[in-house]
This record gives sequence, C-alpha cells and structure tokens, in this order.
Amino acid sequence: MPGSPRTAVDKALDLVEAVARSPRPPRLTDLAEAVDLHRATAYRILLDLVRRGWVLRAGDHYLPGTAVLQLSAAAARHSLVALARPVLVGLSETTEMMVNLQVLEEDRSRVIDVVRPERLGMITRLLGEALPVHRFAGPLALVAALEPEARAPYLRPAEEAGRSLDGPEGLLAEIADTRRSGFAVEHGRNEKPVASLSRAVVVDRGTPLCALTVVGLDAEIDAARLLHLKERLREATEELGRLLSSTGTGTGTATTEVPAGTEVPA
Repeated sequence: MPGSPRTAVDKALDLVEAVARSPRPPRLTDLAEAVDLHRATAYRILLDLVRRGWVLRAGDHYLPGTAVLQLSAAAARHSLVALARPVLVGLSETTEMMVNLQVLEEDRSRVIDVVRPERLGMITRLLGEALPVHRFAGPLALVAALEPEARAPYLRPAEEAGRSLDGPEGLLAEIADTRRSGFAVEHGRNEKPVASLSRAVVVDRGTPLCALTVVGLDAEIDAARLLHLKERLREATEELGRLLSSTGTGTGTATTEVPAGTEVPA
C-alpha cells in the first residue's frame, strides 16, 4: 500500500530538520530537494517558519531560528537520559562496572546519568560534574570524535592546567590515538585505583551526541578484560546510536501552490 501523504506538520518539521542538519546554510532549492517538496510549497512553509522564529532567513540562505536555539537544553538531556538509560543498565550488568553518560558542553563534558553497582560504591559517581579532556576518558572520546578545528575550546583548560599538547606524549597525540582506535582509555591517572574506558556515539558522521564510559577498579582490568570491555562498549554505543538515529522520514510530493503573484526566490 502506498504511504500516507505527509501532513502540513510533517512538511514543516522536515524543513526545520533539514535546516538544522545542513553542514552550511542551505538555499530554498537545496531544502526543497532535501525534503522532496515542490519549491513553491517549501517557500510557503518557510515563510511561516521564519515568522514563528523556527527558521532564520539571511539573504538567500536559511539558518536555525531563535525558537530552535532557545529550546531547553535540559529538556533535550532529559530525553537523552530516558532513551539511553536501558543501554546504561544493560552495559553495567554485563560488565559489572559503573557506566556513565556524558555530553559535550562549552569546554568540557558533563556527566548526565550514572549506573553504579553496589560493589563499586567507593568510586565517585561524578553525576552532574563537568570533566576536562586531559583528565578523563569521556571527554577524551568526545573531543577525539570532533573535527580538529572544533577542538580548540576543549584544549584550553588542558593548556591552562599545564598539560603539554605537542610531542609523542602530548594531548594531541593522545587525541589522535583515540580517534584511530575509537576508544579512550584512562588507567589510574586521576584516582589511582580507578580505570575507565569510553566511546563516543556519533550518528550520520556528524558531531558526537554523547559518550558511554565504563568505570571500574584498575586492578580488575588486565589486557584480556580490556578487550572484553571494548567489545561490550562497542555493542552498547552502536545500540544507542541506532536508537538515536531511528527517526521517521516522510515521503510523497506535495502539490500546494503559493498565492498568485508571490515571488519565489531561487
């Protein structure tokens, strides 16, 4: 059976999402093609979106509007925590380790959820804490997943703390190694008995959305155990990535026209 035609809400949301996901400010023609709408229909909907603040028009290009930028970051995090919680619980149970969920902020990552088994009650949860890249596996995994030009804000706290950036033992080399392997590993750097392993969740080759970090006692993580943890962590991040990318996409072509005499830009 043919798919149901898109509603007006579907079309508007398709356009808002297309503007938000575009790597550079798109033009009307780009957006119409991206969401499979007639150019005149896309323009009519964009007029309403601009009026309501969901899209900003700058010349012939469109950007996310103030309504998008003002959406509560806390609400977005609550949704992420709710979606990721079963993955954290499952990973903690299969590894018998503490697992946390982190997201990037201005120059650090923040721990927004933690699952800690009773046996590891001596390890600090760090829930709500902002962590610098040069001291913890979570921010290291996230920053390594960024493009090099986007890393500067996260390197400044390291420089201010006296952490060397260059050379074979420098932070940039550590970031490069993490990028190549896909895993950030910390063995007792901050709390000597504690080790951690982290991997970023990246959807559609974009900015890392979050990271899952496994935390436990360093003495329990030998080479064989580390390989096991990496495999379980890989499975968990891939599962969460699938959950975060499983958004519906509309299909169909609209035929609505703009009023006669309305000029439609390129």
